[in-house]
Amino acid sequence: MALVVQKYGGTSVGTVARIKAVAQRVAKTVQQGNSLVVVVSAMGKSTDTLVGLAQEISPNPCRREMDMLLSTGEQVSIALLSMALQELGQPAISLTGAQVGIVTEAEHSRARILEINTARLKKHLDEGKVVVVAGFQGVSNGEELEITTLGRGGSDTSAVALAASLQAERCEIYTDVPGILTTDPRIVPEAQLMDEITADEMLELASLGASVLHPRAVEIARNFGITLVVLSSWSDAPGTRVTSPSPKPRSLSGLEIAKAVDGVEIDTNQAKVALLRIPDRPGVAAKLFGEISRNNVDIDLIIQSVHEFNTNDIAFTVVEDVLNQAEAVSEALAPSLRSQPTATEEAEVIVDRQIAKVAISGAGMIGRPGIAAKMFKTLADAGVNIQMISTSEVKVSCVIHQDECDRASQVLCEAFDIDSSSLPVSSASIPSQVPPVRGVALDRNQARLAILHVPDRPGMAAQIFGLLAEKNISVDTIIQSQRCRVINDIPTRDIAFTVAQGDAEIARNAISELAKTINCGEIIVDTAIAKVSIVGAGMIGCPGIAAKFFSALAKENINIQMITTSEIKISCVVAETEGVKALTVVHQAFDLAGKDKIHVPA
Repeated sequence: MALVVQKYGGTSVGTVARIKAVAQRVAKTVQQGNSLVVVVSAMGKSTDTLVGLAQEISPNPCRREMDMLLSTGEQVSIALLSMALQELGQPAISLTGAQVGIVTEAEHSRARILEINTARLKKHLDEGKVVVVAGFQGVSNGEELEITTLGRGGSDTSAVALAASLQAERCEIYTDVPGILTTDPRIVPEAQLMDEITADEMLELASLGASVLHPRAVEIARNFGITLVVLSSWSDAPGTRVTSPSPKPRSLSGLEIAKAVDGVEIDTNQAKVALLRIPDRPGVAAKLFGEISRNNVDIDLIIQSVHEFNTNDIAFTVVEDVLNQAEAVSEALAPSLRSQPTATEEAEVIVDRQIAKVAISGAGMIGRPGIAAKMFKTLADAGVNIQMISTSEVKVSCVIHQDECDRASQVLCEAFDIDSSSLPVSSASIPSQVPPVRGVALDRNQARLAILHVPDRPGMAAQIFGLLAEKNISVDTIIQSQRCRVINDIPTRDIAFTVAQGDAEIARNAISELAKTINCGEIIVDTAIAKVSIVGAGMIGCPGIAAKFFSALAKENINIQMITTSEIKISCVVAETEGVKALTVVHQAFDLAGKDKIHVPA
């Protein structure tokens, strides 16, 4: 008998008729020989109704009382679904988060799960009952036993945490779309259903998947090796499987506050090529990387930082064996890359063979301010200067001097409690059937901050991002420019990063105070941006993916403002007004569209 955890969202249980339909599906799953735990959300828009009632009483209600209020929504759903199952002759019992033993931090409205006491749950399962659990909630540890809620994605998180604690065979997430799609079907109706995606790819596509499968749930699944299946509650279609690698042994105690970083990677087989003062116009990146891909040169990191006047800088890393080819292509193109038709100053090519790449990775990095800052501070305290920074949802990579590689590896392993560093994933370990690009994501809720003329010495990035972490601001993309400007005999570089739009002014104000101490220049904020990303494990060792991405944007005259990459993700910042068009053309360029349009319920 297989143990399965199923989760049904608010639309799936939005009416009595829908609850009865879910009960039929649950009963059928049990009849197939499965033992079942079912997690449900509040009915339809009932949470919004409860929030509205609270706001009629108070414009700023107490978070504790909001948890008390909002937790009642799921209690209605679980009681009704349990009744519906009993009417079908299927023994069932409904339990709140507290009754089922979900123990959380004492943080109202945003608690994380510490552990799940499964004794009562297992007892009811052994009795042949379906256990219907209220998602999104738990009870705090300690003597007071406060009711807590888990915040955004809480029901998904509850379901996967239960699956991990019970060592379930799989966790099925039922929603109002047929599974994980190659992009947002509200923008591209021809978005295609994926049969399968890895947890790492899903985390990198966090902005795409957030409305279907929350990153917190994927993080737990990856950490504990739980297979997720995202299905439609409206049909019997097979949905999308989210697969996880075999996990390292880890304790279920501190379930959601486990180590955010689970790996330190070192790569000394790297060299850097930087092109300075290239034109800031559409098509330049496409021309450069198109020519590089035609020479079958595989690129690792790519960064393009904020522009200055009419020019920009692009830097990339390659393995040392192909450096001569990459350098030759760049030198050949440099004369044709002028900021203006009449300009006399050509783009400059700089090559550095004495570099190494050090990276930290982990599923727990999403939404946890301070992880990148801790990395930067650790390196600064060891006297290691950072030459390049590139980030994604699950990895922060820094380019440093090769001579500092061993010291960087040692201090990072100590700081993040990692046994030893490892080599990066090679293309040989990627199955040949894995597509280069799985999906395309668009994030229109970001703002970019650029800090000009930051002194180029160890500790600057640590101070900046440490301060933002203290303000509980999550930073997404981070890029350090390649162009070095000497101001008052001090070498400086620009640092640009993106945050949620709602955090932009808080970040600006905080950094403005710091700027007086570290003597950096102007702070520029731009809220009119969008980030377009492609993700795919198959792009490792597959030259030409970046060039194809950039070319698709260039054909539509879309200018790239920033570029950042990881091994399985490439992100471009573009103007907000061009975000939707960028998503559409890139999705089309990689042939991700299906034949049928996906219906998304209103």
